[in-house]
Amino acid sequence: MQNWPIESKIRYEGDLDPGFAEGIASIPGGERLAHCIQCGTCSATCPLSNYMDYTPRRIIAMTRAGFKDDVLRSFTIWLCASCYSCTVECPKNIKITDIMYALKRQAIEENIYPKRFSIPVLAREFFSLAKRTGRSNEGRVIIRLVLKSNPFRYIGRAFLGLKLMKQGRFSLKKETIKRKGELKKILQGVEQTALEIESVQKSGIRAES
Repeated sequence: MQNWPIESKIRYEGDLDPGFAEGIASIPGGERLAHCIQCGTCSATCPLSNYMDYTPRRIIAMTRAGFKDDVLRSFTIWLCASCYSCTVECPKNIKITDIMYALKRQAIEENIYPKRFSIPVLAREFFSLAKRTGRSNEGRVIIRLVLKSNPFRYIGRAFLGLKLMKQGRFSLKKETIKRKGELKKILQGVEQTALEIESVQKSGIRAES
């Protein structure tokens, strides 16, 4: 088991972010965040909870309490295997896996995920390349992952990379779609729609409260 630091950085109530839970609850799948009864079923069924700095149950509690910085910097949200065991077993029908995805997205957007941790680096580099070129080039993604995480950790795998390259399974050739401008417009439209939906959902939550 990896001994990640688990002590919270929050010391005063003024350091909490009261709008953090509201934002997560506004995304599709996060609507029932406030219904958590802290029974611990999600932590008990999670196959990776032993390797997490905070258990899923604790992440939910910290999110509701406004521990934004601690939650977004945690390794837990990146170790989630998306197996949906927690979601299936939750007695309050909370979509915990979807909440984990929302937390990961926000961590990437705000650039406060665990530095040099390979999983968030891979997610960011994959999306960045696909957004720019319209294609996913595994060779280029892997190179950027190695350089931006821990290059020394991958030295032993260099020979494997050479073998794959000789067999045509690993390429650094730049690939792109022809009409990148259209892709850009589509992505901008999706982002604008997402912002509008989020705004409407937040307004609804405020009205209910």
